[in-house]
Amino acid sequence: MSLVTTIRKSLVPVHREGYPFIAGAALIALAILSFSTFFGMLAVGLAIWTALFFRDPPRVTPLREGLVIAPADGRISQVGLARPPRELDLSDEPLLRVSIFMNVFNVHVNRAPVSGRISRIAYKPGIFLNADLDKASEDNERNGLIVTTAGGLQVGCVQIAGLIARRIVSFVNEGEQIGAGERFGLIRFGSRVDVYLPAGTKVQVSEGQLTVAGETIICDLAAAPSGRDTAYRVS
Repeated sequence: MSLVTTIRKSLVPVHREGYPFIAGAALIALAILSFSTFFGMLAVGLAIWTALFFRDPPRVTPLREGLVIAPADGRISQVGLARPPRELDLSDEPLLRVSIFMNVFNVHVNRAPVSGRISRIAYKPGIFLNADLDKASEDNERNGLIVTTAGGLQVGCVQIAGLIARRIVSFVNEGEQIGAGERFGLIRFGSRVDVYLPAGTKVQVSEGQLTVAGETIICDLAAAPSGRDTAYRVS
């Protein structure tokens, strides 16, 4: 194996959405290095962080029918009952919601939680509170989509901008088919993703758990309800 091949295999792919930001950060770092080594090295560090922020590593997604997969890397900040955003028209009643908080060091490319047809996409402008706060699901800029499975079940997935995020990027359109684990969007710089599950769902994750987008199993929609009850709070 050649040195070039070894280097290529060791590098993590970067999503094309990050190219302008990485190039800009690199040019700024070079400019600063021309007159200050200390501040130039700080700028180089920022350029490296920018490249890492937009990394898009390959993932191996479990493809068994009924599995709901984590759409984001991060930490599960909330598991409980909450009313879905009104613009999604998903339900007037509270549904089980799993919230995944992404800090600025997590991978920010989001992946579809289930396979199916994207039956709705709804964007809502808003403010930029800390995405870890519960009220961020109502007040922050967000972009939601509903994926309807082959069995007719609907899973909602809402990207929520964070404290320093300023743009949610969507890669998909209404009416398209999408597979579990496929990329559907990206949020720039620190954010949260909420997953709304059909009534009666029993999750296989808990608050504080770390997730890997496209790989971590949140629940199995095909599984029979377990006998264990969990107390959920309505937001």
